[in-house]
Amino acid sequence: VINTGVPEWKGWSPTWMLGSRIWGKRIGIIGMGSIGSALARRARAFGLQIHYHNRNRVTPELEAELEATYWESLDQMLARMDIISVNCPHTPATYHLLSARRLRLMRPDAYIVNTARGEVIDENALAQMIEAGDLAGAALDVFEHAPAVNPKLKASDKVVLLPHMGSATLEGRIEMGEMVIINIKTFIDGHVPPHRVLPEML
Repeated sequence: VINTGVPEWKGWSPTWMLGSRIWGKRIGIIGMGSIGSALARRARAFGLQIHYHNRNRVTPELEAELEATYWESLDQMLARMDIISVNCPHTPATYHLLSARRLRLMRPDAYIVNTARGEVIDENALAQMIEAGDLAGAALDVFEHAPAVNPKLKASDKVVLLPHMGSATLEGRIEMGEMVIINIKTFIDGHVPPHRVLPEML
């Protein structure tokens, strides 16, 4: 859903729907696992500076490959980024990780992207800040109370909304199914499944 705030298109104008280039901007990735790392590789191709916050620092080799800067303090990273991308799982520890207090640390010209889990962000606080002009905008593929979407987010022309379809490609869906089959067969054969999720990992 994209609400442009324009009832009908009346022709091109040099100042119509202006945006900002992303080349040279700083992106802060929250969660530098396999998805966060894949995002970083793609972001580098567009000339973004890679920054990240993670439970554990990644290997020096991966940091060098991505030219990534590690931030031990999430608060400090939030205050300095042009774009924040949420790529961490939803666990008790990450529920409202981006709370109202932390969202207020972000710059008013910054954007937030969430393709992880809606519960990681305090959605009401996010909607209020965007409505007040305290954040430049957001792109959301997930929602805190899905399938319900905050009415303020739906009405905003500063928000892009997608119905949890970030992985909606034919190839992606096939790979997801194959992953399930591989894990089940590995377990039945008496081996350790390659994609286990254990309580101590959460």
